[in-house]
Amino acid sequence: MISDEALMLEFQGGSRAAFEELFARYRKPLYGFFGRRLNNPERAEDLAQETFLAVIRAASRYEPRALVRTYLYGIALKLLAAERRRLLTSRTFKQSAREPQTDGTPECVLWVRQAMEKLDAPEREILMLREYEQLSYSDIAELLRIPVNTVRSRLFRSRLALKSHLESESRTNPALRAGAGQPHPERRGMQ
Repeated sequence: MISDEALMLEFQGGSRAAFEELFARYRKPLYGFFGRRLNNPERAEDLAQETFLAVIRAASRYEPRALVRTYLYGIALKLLAAERRRLLTSRTFKQSAREPQTDGTPECVLWVRQAMEKLDAPEREILMLREYEQLSYSDIAELLRIPVNTVRSRLFRSRLALKSHLESESRTNPALRAGAGQPHPERRGMQ
């Protein structure tokens, strides 16, 4: 299998097939990146597309100094920041940040999502980059332009804060404590 970096260089040289392969590899991960942060599927799709448009526009300036994955998430982070600024200025931020619909979602998933929302934005972002996007510590360090040890310490503090929110909610909501670790009622027969 051809590396992402080789594909990017082929695309830079004019290969449409190389771009299509990169698009196929990263369309869903980028959609998930935006979807988890905005809770708006349409905007998530738009921003994933805008990420690839930015790659097309900047193809001639691309230099293989970093992994293509890091390059793409760097573009995505900038687009996300711009989107959040836009939402704040248009006064729709509170509507877009409401809790997602849970149609059939297990209670513990919602519980974790709610606890994640209680974290400060930088804590939540670094945790999401590691746990949802599966970026390595060095990739996160490069993306956020901070030392790897800073990534480690911030992740540690973010995980502690998340654990604290989860434990706090568990103490105040006995239904969560009783349901923790239990399969979802609709899925019990599937295990």
